[in-house]
Amino acid sequence: MSTRTKQEQRRLRGIALLDQGWTQVKVARELRVTPAAVCQWARTHRGGGKKALKARLHPGPTPKLTGRQLAQLDKMLLKGPRQHGFSTELWTLQRVAELVDRRFSVTYDSSSIWHVLRRRGWSCQKPDPRGRGRRPREREEDTHVQWRKKARLRTKKRATKR
Repeated sequence: MSTRTKQEQRRLRGIALLDQGWTQVKVARELRVTPAAVCQWARTHRGGGKKALKARLHPGPTPKLTGRQLAQLDKMLLKGPRQHGFSTELWTLQRVAELVDRRFSVTYDSSSIWHVLRRRGWSCQKPDPRGRGRRPREREEDTHVQWRKKARLRTKKRATKR
């Protein structure tokens, strides 16, 4: 049982005890809460009934970018950094934040833009220094080797046709 549900049950039990004639101080001692909490529950119950004491999910902050803007951001990232005026083919959090600011007039710091990217399914891929900055560390080597063999065969077939 979640904490939120337990808290709701405690509030409802407190109201039931108050309805039985218990004092707020006695209810607070019984439920191990402050008398001020019981007072708040009673006020909330008077204003909206048992429904007002129900547990609710916290909606969280309003997102800075709309769903449509996030979809546009995905497309822009797929085009690559050079298409957006950057000198290399490497996306950094700072560059993505700059792109979002330029395109949507919304500012993010690096850690916040990272959370946005993670929620969209993007991952961090650092270039492998042994590959001279061209091969991501996370590359699935077996899949890549198979792809290269097929590509080599296609190239070979084209060469023999000529």
